[in-house]
Amino acid sequence: MQQQAYITISEEVQTALQEQRPVVALESTVIAHGLPYPANIEAAGAMEQAIRAEGAVPATIAIDQGQIRVGLSSAEIERLATAKEAQKVSRRDLAVTLATGKLGATTVAGTMLCASMVDIRFFATGGIGGVHRGATSSFDVSADLTELSRTPVLVTCAGAKSILDLDLTLEYLETQGIPVLGWQTDELPAFYVRKSGRRLPHRLDDITVVATTAQAQWANQLHGLVVCCPIPEPYEMNPAPLEAAIEEALELAHQQGIRGSATTPFILGHVAKVTEGESIESNKALLINNAQWAARFACAYFEL
Repeated sequence: MQQQAYITISEEVQTALQEQRPVVALESTVIAHGLPYPANIEAAGAMEQAIRAEGAVPATIAIDQGQIRVGLSSAEIERLATAKEAQKVSRRDLAVTLATGKLGATTVAGTMLCASMVDIRFFATGGIGGVHRGATSSFDVSADLTELSRTPVLVTCAGAKSILDLDLTLEYLETQGIPVLGWQTDELPAFYVRKSGRRLPHRLDDITVVATTAQAQWANQLHGLVVCCPIPEPYEMNPAPLEAAIEEALELAHQQGIRGSATTPFILGHVAKVTEGESIESNKALLINNAQWAARFACAYFEL
């Protein structure tokens, strides 16, 4: 059976691809696991709207009934937003989720992989995964980083999630040869926080340079690249209480034996509870901001 037999593309996305118009992929884990209802469906709709407003086409990706679905309908997004049993799907999980016909929400790595299968090169997410705190003993390193090293997709994000070990995450990205570009910033953004204190090797302030960098990357058979956009300033959180909430969540996760793919949703959920929903509003804001910039980068690339 050929790969195409496992892929269903919406008419809107298929037409855009055939006409070589800009398309921006969106993950579905943020809908199923990243945000509570109804914030998840609000964010999903706002991200798609932001992409369309810039002249690009959104393609939210998920797995359902043995198919990789590229470009979800509003009813499919609603189902993901309220599903209790959606699986998190990374590269490791794709084949078995397809074979069993279960509902699956794609992670950053899973979305990159599925997007590249249909030649979508631009992707907007919240924050990439990375090297988890304590990874020197747990070896807990997100598959997102490995996927970036082998899949030709530009990922627009608010840096890496602040619950991670940001120093080791940057080291791992460098080892894998993944360009990390600061969009109008010299520092790695830390998801809810605009600055992390970690200087980036490259800062870009011109959209055309982002597009030509992507063009050069892929023309030379190189793979993924990360463009980091700081969270909009009005939604930035206070770093000190945020860090305290993260440390508390990490300790609770350790006590309860929560590991692997369950760790990030647990910690984000605890932070949302402690901050009385402030982190949810910040998360929505950075998601929409990243979608908007990803669409602008995609449009600039297709204008080259």
